[in-house]
Amino acid sequence: MLTVRDIMTDRLVALTAADTLLAARQVMDMARIRHVPIMDKDGLFVGLVTHRDMLSATVSRLADIDDATQDEIYAGIPIAEIMRADVKHTAPDAPLRDAAHLLLTHKYGCLPVLDGKKLVGILTESDFIRLSIVLMDALDNVEADPPLE
Repeated sequence: MLTVRDIMTDRLVALTAADTLLAARQVMDMARIRHVPIMDKDGLFVGLVTHRDMLSATVSRLADIDDATQDEIYAGIPIAEIMRADVKHTAPDAPLRDAAHLLLTHKYGCLPVLDGKKLVGILTESDFIRLSIVLMDALDNVEADPPLE
């Protein structure tokens, strides 16, 4: 049985609640990610900021605010203002099917993976797409093999 640990991402980029929205946006842009876990000073998981949360906090382009002004605004807002603290999560040894069902039924983009309160990984839709590619390649190889005689 596959577990969350088998496909989760364990090389994490995380911020603290005191970091700013500007830092979150820069991290998301540089790392090309859509979810940033938030940890306290002891490294324990306290929340999550998503790309969607960032979009909700953005001043509308219709307001005719340039990027520099938007950055100034973001630099003054701590992540704590928009982060979600009531985030569903999973454990590293949880069955992968259960985690997939949780993502699908609740339309989540990710699940933080916690060992107790310690963040050990994140499970995203991209992890499942990577798994799907591996499985499709395996199926293609099985179908391409000549029948045994």
